Amino acid sequence: MRKSDMLIVGALMSAAIGFWAAMNHPVTLPNVNGQLQGVSFQPVRDTSPIDGEPIPAADIEHDVRLLRGKVKTLRTYAASGGLERVPDIAARYGMKVSVGAWIGPDAKANRREVEAAIRLANRSSNVRSIIVGNEALLRGEVSVKELAGYMAEVRRRTKVPVSTAEPWHIWLKHPTELGQVADFIAIHVLPYWEGLSVDVAIDHVRRMHDAVKAQFPKKEVLLTEVGWPSDGRNRQDAVASRVNQARFVREFLALAQQQNWRYFVMEAFDQPWKIALEGGVGAYWGLYDADRHPKFHLTGPVVETPSWWIYALLSTVAALPAMLLFLARAQHVGTAGRALYAALIQGAALFLAWAVSVAAARYFTAQDTAVWAVLGIGLVLLIGLLLSEAYEFVEVLFARHRLRPFVPLQPRDDRAWPKVALHLPICNEPAAMVKLTLDSLARLDYPSLQVVVIDNNTKDPAVWRPVEAHVQALAARAAGTGKSFTFIHVDRCPGYKAGALNLALKATDADAAVIGVVDSDYEVTPDWLKATIPYFDDAQVGFVQAPQDHRDGRDSLFKAMINWEYAGFFNIGMVQRNERNAIIQHGTMTLIRRTALESTGRWAEWCITEDAELGLRLMEQGYESVYLNHCFGKGLTPDSYLGYKRQRYRWAYGAMMILKHHWRAMLPGSLAARGTALTAGQKFHFVAGWLPWIGDGLFLLLIGAALLWTVGALLFPFTFDYPSLMFVLPSLAFVAFKIVHGFAMYAARVPCGLRDRLGAMVAGLALTYAIGRATIAGLTTSSLPFHRTPKMEGKAAILKGLVAARDEAILGALLLAGAAAVLAVHGREGIEPRFWALALALQALPFLAAVGLSMASALQAVALPQLAGMRAGIARLLPARRPRAAGVAPVGAPAEVEAPKAA
Repeated sequence: MRKSDMLIVGALMSAAIGFWAAMNHPVTLPNVNGQLQGVSFQPVRDTSPIDGEPIPAADIEHDVRLLRGKVKTLRTYAASGGLERVPDIAARYGMKVSVGAWIGPDAKANRREVEAAIRLANRSSNVRSIIVGNEALLRGEVSVKELAGYMAEVRRRTKVPVSTAEPWHIWLKHPTELGQVADFIAIHVLPYWEGLSVDVAIDHVRRMHDAVKAQFPKKEVLLTEVGWPSDGRNRQDAVASRVNQARFVREFLALAQQQNWRYFVMEAFDQPWKIALEGGVGAYWGLYDADRHPKFHLTGPVVETPSWWIYALLSTVAALPAMLLFLARAQHVGTAGRALYAALIQGAALFLAWAVSVAAARYFTAQDTAVWAVLGIGLVLLIGLLLSEAYEFVEVLFARHRLRPFVPLQPRDDRAWPKVALHLPICNEPAAMVKLTLDSLARLDYPSLQVVVIDNNTKDPAVWRPVEAHVQALAARAAGTGKSFTFIHVDRCPGYKAGALNLALKATDADAAVIGVVDSDYEVTPDWLKATIPYFDDAQVGFVQAPQDHRDGRDSLFKAMINWEYAGFFNIGMVQRNERNAIIQHGTMTLIRRTALESTGRWAEWCITEDAELGLRLMEQGYESVYLNHCFGKGLTPDSYLGYKRQRYRWAYGAMMILKHHWRAMLPGSLAARGTALTAGQKFHFVAGWLPWIGDGLFLLLIGAALLWTVGALLFPFTFDYPSLMFVLPSLAFVAFKIVHGFAMYAARVPCGLRDRLGAMVAGLALTYAIGRATIAGLTTSSLPFHRTPKMEGKAAILKGLVAARDEAILGALLLAGAAAVLAVHGREGIEPRFWALALALQALPFLAAVGLSMASALQAVALPQLAGMRAGIARLLPARRPRAAGVAPVGAPAEVEAPKAA
């Protein structure tokens, strides 16, 4: 290992440990000595009071014994359900009790509670007060008159002080009705629920206490609930954390001692069952966690995560092997690139360790477990996507040299040239377009060539007969030149495009050593074969691939956007995959060794993307691939957004068919399918290439879940908490990375301007929905009707363009509406709702991009005829130009083709 790599690893590991130490630096707080006046006491463990199951006496005994010597008085909330045992058990440990009588909407249950509380007060000498009802008025479950009646009755029948517990503002709202039947004023002051920062929380408690005292100057004000949660959703300026809880409690206790207040801290133990009532935060108000471990001490410094060093160690140990492996295999990458990617590895491990620490501190309901499992899988996939795309990023921007550079060759003409058979499959293609392709093949500078045109599944003879005639004419002109042209027509050809190619293979001359495939819209350059065929001199080369390019990429905004989106893959993705012999074979501009094709089973008629499947199959047999990033031919882009997304749908669906068929070959080491020759680098590129498309499928599923969750959070906020920032922030960071990644990679490899880069990114985003649907369908179904990608189809009307993106428009509108609703209803309650709204809005971007691209596609149908008319008018005003030499055209100029008649 290089010295610089050792420094990189050491620095990053130190930074990770330093991060954990900084996040958990000890916080100095006021020390509090002596016993607490009182705590809210609910000795529940794995059950819920809602279920009605009595609390076992042993559990009560254990918890009372745990608090002995630390707390003077216990406050219960009910006089039944096992809590009736608390006074007797507390008496054995010298503790007093404030008995609660739970008051709710059920009058019979209220009667039972009142009677039970009266019995306990009259029987147990350590019962010092009775609190009739807890926030019953706040919940609106009884009227003030009904509650005052219960209080008056308990006062008459007992000798202990009586009150009811309500938030401070309820007492100020009903001072007379409540005050005249209360022996003391029992108030709740919980600054967290009021959205106040912990910095001002204690002052708020003081002011609310003093305000209530001013209203009831002759009665004692007892703080029956005062506290702060250690975890859960933030609420406006209130942040739930262990350090904030310790700070609030210790500062409050110091103030209470100074002011000689009586109080009950909220509460002794965490109550996971409260998640169903108050949301996630309801579980975390205890001084002890649910396992009865103290969260903090009342003296000495406090840290947020006491066991932080375990997670620091985990984050460094988990990152170390990956960093070492990368640094060892990326010697061709500059030091800055190696440091950047190693930092991303360490950052990913750090984030996952943090996620584990968050999960370890949470209480999980069945609903939480399911949600976290789904979001956890998505999070891991997101990090995997980030790291795979970041690897491409650093290799493109920081590599010192290419690992497998290939360029067009210029061999001597007197060398031996193997015979090449070019297969041209067509199906319902415009004859004018196919003739142009055939003419370009006839101009190929190659001594031994056979062209086989296989027309399949074209029902109308008027479509294929002109092509047949043109092929016959070319065959007559080629007689004696070493070139031949053959036309085959079959009315019905099963097996997708592969079926047609296999028929063409049967009609191929026996002495043809190389098979080529060209799409029906491609015009190739004369030097294509001579510049590439010599690569087959290496017996290990199975196929040679040239990029796709387009001659109509400047005809309209829509075509420019999709043209540059295609260019990104062929100038970036294919170049990087070529570095490890892992390119995707494409069904045009490709040349294949015939013996390799036939020995591995010919074209796969079960697969709708037979080209990519064949390339993978050849690599599994140990063949090499060659990718020349040089344009030897240009075709046509799809004419409409509908055609564009149908094409990508087919590609993604086919990729999933390939994954299901070849997944065993992708397994590591000895787990891989027997006989596969795939290298680790090849497996990496294929899996990394499939992951974004699988991610789009998961994205669609998560969109549906996000919309449903948003509705739940709006209607039932305590049941549906907004997702933790732990899940939202990585998504936002990934979006930011994708933007930087896209612009930087295009700037480095794709020869286009800033506007074209932006257009390409919009076009790529617009395919998210189509790819996601295709991925889901490809993984869950086994067949798909073949959709020919329309090239020179009739131009779409504006309405057709809008209809093409109907689903995307609906989903985009729903997401934006959800974001607006979240901001309107919960936007002021904390950072989680605001970030969730931002996430919903960002998730709408792919769907808005689809609508925008569809509109660009539709508008070109209106603009192109007008533009053509303008060009014709200008041409009539300009003097005639001298004709160009045959076959010569300016770079980027669109080839003139005969337009098909409008249907």
